[in-house]
Amino acid sequence: MAFVVLFSTMSFTINKHFCGNTLVDTALFVEAKTCGMEEQVSNNTDDAITKNNCCSTEELLIEGQDNLKLDFTKFDLQQKIFVSTFVYTYINLFEGITKESIHFKDYSPPLIVKDIHTLDEVYLI
Repeated sequence: MAFVVLFSTMSFTINKHFCGNTLVDTALFVEAKTCGMEEQVSNNTDDAITKNNCCSTEELLIEGQDNLKLDFTKFDLQQKIFVSTFVYTYINLFEGITKESIHFKDYSPPLIVKDIHTLDEVYLI
């Protein structure tokens, strides 16, 4: 739910730079890189007056919500039922770890009378 609120209130821009009819660059949050044609036209001031610039930049602004106001002071019956049900099910998701009683913790292990590996002739290589 927090992500929905975050992304619905966030604003951002998408910049696109076209050289003729060809898309050169697309950028999010920053200006798009140009193809370099503007620099050549601006250096030749005599030609800049006679030639039209073939490049164009589009800026798409996506605005988020500004009027986000939540009022938690008034709950109707359905909202109270939903909140109580959600809290009840969320708390019951995490069950406690049951402690298993170990019955043989007070007893020591039996003494080894014979070496079992030697009797069975099992050797690790």
